[in-house]
Amino acid sequence: MTATTAPTVLTARALLLDMDGTLVNSDAVVERIWRRWAERHGLDGDEVMKVVHGRQGHASMAVLLPDRPMEQNLADNARMLAEETADIDGVVEIPGASAFLASLRGLPHALVTSADVPLSTARMNAAGLPLPEVRVTAESVGASKPDPEGFLKGAAELGVDPADCVVFEDSGAGIAAGRSAGMTVVGVGPRAGLHGPDVTVPDLTRVRVEATGDGSVRLHIG
Repeated sequence: MTATTAPTVLTARALLLDMDGTLVNSDAVVERIWRRWAERHGLDGDEVMKVVHGRQGHASMAVLLPDRPMEQNLADNARMLAEETADIDGVVEIPGASAFLASLRGLPHALVTSADVPLSTARMNAAGLPLPEVRVTAESVGASKPDPEGFLKGAAELGVDPADCVVFEDSGAGIAAGRSAGMTVVGVGPRAGLHGPDVTVPDLTRVRVEATGDGSVRLHIG
């Protein structure tokens, strides 16, 4: 399906929201830390950055260093998570994220992120954004995006059929996960349009949320 940027109306019973690149702009931190990691391992920084968005760190390492034992990736990932959690310089909200989240109060929605609890808490706080009540983090799943497990778990926790969910994502891995889960995907930001979401928006200022009388959510996009 070709993504459209034309004005679109979508209806859902729940929204599932990625964090990095979707609600929070953490690109400055991600670039700093992953380019240092690339240099330590003799990898091209530009090629590394094509892989890391949307995935858990150890999953990115498995792609980039396929011959390295997973135990090393997990240990390296733990160090990276601590480094990322401590570095919030330049972390800001995606335009429109605060108003978007405010419009979802009382409506079914969840955060579905490849970050763990400390990192997601640190970045949402740094961006001045409230954490949704329902959160699916790295600790909650056995497989990283692009596996659909996180989105399916988010739908289950909200008690909503996957087909009735709309995902907001920015990365190739995340968009693939949402599509694999059988959900409609709204791509957010410049990366998203390259990866086949159903609809794309430059940021969240282009999304308006309307609660309907039957408990569903109507999204005006564009």
